[in-house]
Amino acid sequence: MAERRLKIAIIGPAHPYRGGLASIMESMAREFQSRGHEVDILTFTLQYPKLLFPGKSQTVDTPAPQDLNIRLRVSTINPLSWISVGQELRRSAPDIVLMKYWTPFMAPCFGTIARLARSNGKTKVICQIDNVEPHEHHITDRIFNRYFIGSMDGFIYMSEQVHSQLREYTSCPALFSPHPMFENFGARCDRAEACAKLGLDPEQRYAMFFGLIRDYKGLDTLLDAWYDFRRKGHKLLVAGEFYASRDKYIEHIERLGLQDDIILHDFFVPDSDVRYYFSAADCVVLPYKTATQSGVTQICYNFCTPVIVTNVGGLAEIVPDGRVGYVCHPSKEGVRDALERIYETGRLEQFSEAMQEERKRFSWSAMCDKIEELYASLK
Repeated sequence: MAERRLKIAIIGPAHPYRGGLASIMESMAREFQSRGHEVDILTFTLQYPKLLFPGKSQTVDTPAPQDLNIRLRVSTINPLSWISVGQELRRSAPDIVLMKYWTPFMAPCFGTIARLARSNGKTKVICQIDNVEPHEHHITDRIFNRYFIGSMDGFIYMSEQVHSQLREYTSCPALFSPHPMFENFGARCDRAEACAKLGLDPEQRYAMFFGLIRDYKGLDTLLDAWYDFRRKGHKLLVAGEFYASRDKYIEHIERLGLQDDIILHDFFVPDSDVRYYFSAADCVVLPYKTATQSGVTQICYNFCTPVIVTNVGGLAEIVPDGRVGYVCHPSKEGVRDALERIYETGRLEQFSEAMQEERKRFSWSAMCDKIEELYASLK
């Protein structure tokens, strides 16, 4: 869409940092590069202090991608780093500084860098925003949000809930683009191969909870629903690292007597293994209690794995009810009923086929088109 070659600086997670956010920033960088733009990624020297990070590791030990220019420059807890990066951007004057915002913890760092970068009168700072109000609240959230949001020229939001929350802080330009599909995990593989890789019995049927385990994601609701749903030959595969109390969930499983029903892979799933999980599973269940959008739904689309989501946040905007899965009430009864419908109506294959068509909505090209459209409107 751009009429000329743009100079773009991306600020946010990237290699060696792990997870979906890093994948998003790297995927956008590749799309912009494919359009002939000059792209530089400035990622973290330190993302979270160990005290604030509940997982085992923030990084991966795989080689850095050779097709991207990634520099470790930003420490979220060192104001001298913020000033240094901000001044560097002010001097180099990229057309766009693109930031990813998902937690108020990033606000002091990102807000300071943005203010310095755009002080040159040329650079426009655009945010692809995941959340305004975080899932776990803190007393400083609104103060930090105001500081960050006030430093932006425009926003790309991915759900109407986020847009509504954003409007409580600012009236600056904002465009909608749905969360793109994750394509970096490769293609679906044969189910027997996937089961063999994961040590699963291919004669069993598997519903799956996938992703970091945090209380707002409702795994406890799914466990209660599974207790009511239990079927011979059906297992619940829980794949993801605990960011909440592991003991609490293990006790919940034991209290319900579900030890033989639950297969627990409680570790961070590396990118190279994601395809095996989504190829082995019949469906994915996202029983979230609160949400804006979910990257897991976009992994489901990549592998055409049917999905059950709760009717919270923007999840229903991404998952058409009865076409690629089911949207249900965020309760034990709602999740149980959705599980019964998805297995008893014989619609899993139909849902998977429908995903082939629906997935066309979720391209990186469309997301980058919106960013360029927003930039053009700000000049």
